[in-house]
Amino acid sequence: MNAAVPETRGTKAITPPGVSDVAMRVAFGMTALAHGTAGGGVDGIGAYARELGSRLAAMEAVDLLPFVYGPPAGLPDGASAQDAGSFHRQALRALLTGASFPGLRAMAGEGVELVHATDHLVPRVRGIPVVATVMDAIPLSHPEWVSYPLKRVANALWRRSVRWADHVITISEFSRLEIERWFGIPGDHISVIPLGVDHRWFEPPAAEEVARVRNRYMLPERYFLFVGTLQPRKNVARLIDAHRQLPDSLRRDAPLIVVGRVGWGCEDVIARLEAEEDAGLRWLRYVPESDLKSVMSGAAALVFPSLHEGFGLPVLEAFAAGVPVVASGTTALPEVAEGAAFMVDPADAGEITDAMRQILEVPGLADGLRTSGLSRAREFTWERTASMTLDVYRDVLGRH
Repeated sequence: MNAAVPETRGTKAITPPGVSDVAMRVAFGMTALAHGTAGGGVDGIGAYARELGSRLAAMEAVDLLPFVYGPPAGLPDGASAQDAGSFHRQALRALLTGASFPGLRAMAGEGVELVHATDHLVPRVRGIPVVATVMDAIPLSHPEWVSYPLKRVANALWRRSVRWADHVITISEFSRLEIERWFGIPGDHISVIPLGVDHRWFEPPAAEEVARVRNRYMLPERYFLFVGTLQPRKNVARLIDAHRQLPDSLRRDAPLIVVGRVGWGCEDVIARLEAEEDAGLRWLRYVPESDLKSVMSGAAALVFPSLHEGFGLPVLEAFAAGVPVVASGTTALPEVAEGAAFMVDPADAGEITDAMRQILEVPGLADGLRTSGLSRAREFTWERTASMTLDVYRDVLGRH
């Protein structure tokens, strides 16, 4: 798939009949962001809520009321959020009785006109339209790649709860097709709104900041980089194999640096990272966002051979940082990269090895990828994501 991301520049949102120009009050889910902030690391869903929420909050057309399932501790910058109660307790009650989530239903009394579930925790709320962001269908399409208690029950609840939404937002055309298939949701009830790249990724880090980060993590002059939570679909074991197949001189000249938290189903990868760590392989574990841009900027290439992605934001972040990218030519990644990355078969370690070798040895290849990647990244902004999301809000309210 190589579908172009919808272009919206130069267009002005049209308010549907019956929808006022007065700021709409939107209950906005922040649970993933709160949990990530409290736990010391924000994941992709939490970052989406943070970036989208900050852009929407800056718009005069929207009045955001953040909510969190459970104690709302941990939101950035001392922000507050309403406690919407236990998600799972309310979801089970809604399944059995058809009842609304009482905490969110009560927000209608505060003038809330729409609920946006940003983090796969979709409520049932009678009388108020619900928009749900669903990044992908991986727990349903590949249940072997996820691990949590009572997986079958949890997946069945998720499939049902997503269908409570009046409209679904997803992040790629690939994910839209997956959601249609695995949730049984009609395509006209799903909008594709790509993620954005924060402006900071386009700004070269200061020389003293690069020096500080290089010293802190003892980084070599050049290296290949992987960024992502350690889990089966990220394909890190095959990446390690591919890097080890490089000629020894190249492998040591450009070691593989792995940045990633421990996820699930990755015991074998962790064992290899700990046992094989040498001049050609390093595991930095978690790197805070304040350091990640400098770590990224020093890479010869980001190598992202994931088996399955609903989007692949690290690819765009590398593009914006002027770093060449080697990425899987499968799922949503060709759609996002659109020719700006060196695409490989993620199941073929030899292809990944050859791509890394060419990045180092073929004159002009890395520079060409930097140029095309930077151009591609400029098409994705969080402001555009927020504008398209506001259009969905208005459309849903107009229909409701």
